[in-house]
Amino acid sequence: MLITVEGLDGAGKSTLVAGLARALDAIVLREPGGVELSERIRALVADPALHVDPRAEALLFAAARAQLVAERLRPLLDSGATVVLDRFVDSSLAYQGGGRGLGVREVRDLNRFATGGLVPDRTLLLRIDPSAGLARIAGREADRLESAGLGFFEAIARAYDELAAAEPERFVVLDASQPPERVLADALQAL
Repeated sequence: MLITVEGLDGAGKSTLVAGLARALDAIVLREPGGVELSERIRALVADPALHVDPRAEALLFAAARAQLVAERLRPLLDSGATVVLDRFVDSSLAYQGGGRGLGVREVRDLNRFATGGLVPDRTLLLRIDPSAGLARIAGREADRLESAGLGFFEAIARAYDELAAAEPERFVVLDASQPPERVLADALQAL
């Protein structure tokens, strides 16, 4: 089973993923990352010193995702493992498709190719007000995406809401403003 965790920066994805891993005895992977090539791409797309064109950004995320799926994710799923994935295609749909204005359909087509059409069994969307999410991460050094500003994150939040509304059978929307133990309990109940 493939369970993905999505949401804005500061929504509590890492905390939820750790709780799910313990509760479900699942393998945890992250995006971009999880394998060497994807981790190198992660360093590029996060680097605040680089200017990355939005189309190049979408392609880099798709490339990292393609490698993760081929090298690690597909073999794990084929062996019957339960995998909790910190971000997946929906992140690109929201961040590059919505936030960067590239179009959800265009970014979806690119990622369908990158993943060989792999779709999560369940997606947990941590919903938080964009300004609250940014406030939660205010104390840490911002990466290139995190420093893009409130308007960028508002567009991403709208895109996530539209994705969840379009696929209610896959998405579970969780209130990320709740205490972490309540969010975990709600996620486990939904699963």
